[in-house]
Amino acid sequence: MASISEEKRTSEGIRYYEVRVSRGRGKSQIKRRWYPQDGWSKKTIERELSKYAADLENQIAEGLIISRAEQKELIAAEEAEKAKLKTVRQYAEGVFLATKKIETSINTDANYRSNLEHHVYPVIGDMLLVDVTPAIITKLLLDHLATHAHSSTIKVYNILNGLFEMAFMDYSIKENPMARVKRPKPKKGDEGVDESEKALTASGLNYVLDCLNKEPLKWQAFVTLSADTGARRGEICGLEWNDFNWEEGTVEFSRNYQYTAGVGCYFTSPKNGKSRTVDVGNDTLAILRQWKEEQAKECVCKYVFNPEKSNQNKHKTDAHCHRKQDPNLKKLIPIENAPMHPQSPTRYFTKFAQKYNVPGFHPHMLRHTSASVAITNGADVTSVSARLGHSDPAVTLRMYSHANHESIRKAGQTVRDALKSAK
Repeated sequence: MASISEEKRTSEGIRYYEVRVSRGRGKSQIKRRWYPQDGWSKKTIERELSKYAADLENQIAEGLIISRAEQKELIAAEEAEKAKLKTVRQYAEGVFLATKKIETSINTDANYRSNLEHHVYPVIGDMLLVDVTPAIITKLLLDHLATHAHSSTIKVYNILNGLFEMAFMDYSIKENPMARVKRPKPKKGDEGVDESEKALTASGLNYVLDCLNKEPLKWQAFVTLSADTGARRGEICGLEWNDFNWEEGTVEFSRNYQYTAGVGCYFTSPKNGKSRTVDVGNDTLAILRQWKEEQAKECVCKYVFNPEKSNQNKHKTDAHCHRKQDPNLKKLIPIENAPMHPQSPTRYFTKFAQKYNVPGFHPHMLRHTSASVAITNGADVTSVSARLGHSDPAVTLRMYSHANHESIRKAGQTVRDALKSAK
């Protein structure tokens, strides 16, 4: 209800009336001054003042007029809301990547950054998060798929999925656009490499080992140990001679030697964060002993695989880059007692593949092969998973399901052979 005061005057002597509108319990009154025009009669002033008071009351009831304190609160809320509005690039750099840097490895973090910088920022980097629609993301992915392999597009899809899911969970956006974006399907002729093609058969591995007899002893040791243990490339590169228990015939994998552009070479823990001890075959141990004797003639190195002489300058550059980029990482050991560069095996395997016609030969192929041959020939998945250092046997099943299919066929043949024998 509006109340009107008696006539008042300002310090300059100007007449005015104060109109107060009560808004109920818990809310402050709203006061306004009303100034009559010179020459108006008392009756005109009462009429116009009543109209003004009624209009003021209606506007306040409809929320069109609020108190000064409420205006300040509203402005503050609007400013806070504006502060929440971020572009895709700002959110990715300030929140998403900052979180992933803590949660993931340096290699994974570098992969996220590269994909965002090359494939996401140029398209939607300067758009506000709230303005990105499912249609915009779908087009981004389709355009990417037109010029890249399906597997590359899936990486971009997964990164976008993680980014917008995080933004949705922390209330940066009210709706996750990725919930309405379908996972890209392979384009015609780009079905990718079948899992079975990533591994050698037992006979294929024997062929590689036969060819290996013509190669330097260092690489005989590296390839044989990789195939025997199924260890990752970085785990093999980071091995020290003290990691072997020669009497027990085992080796402990407790570190992973990695390389990332911009960071250089660095040590980290194995992928699942745990050390593991793996048995090593007698033939493999015999080759390693030979290599240890040959290595000792050239240098004293605590690492099983020291750098190639031709790569030492490159390796030294990586070491300096490592210290410069991130002082919190472990300092690289002196070049004269360093492990082999993590990319050296990949270069060697490429040359080996061309020389002996082994398509797709890569250090990781030996890891696939070790697991595949083990599962195909009856090893239980839990044991294979522990040997490979997987965090969960389900990971092993997903990666090596083709081996299970082969095992099923082998089981069927076993039944048929048994029936033949019974006759």
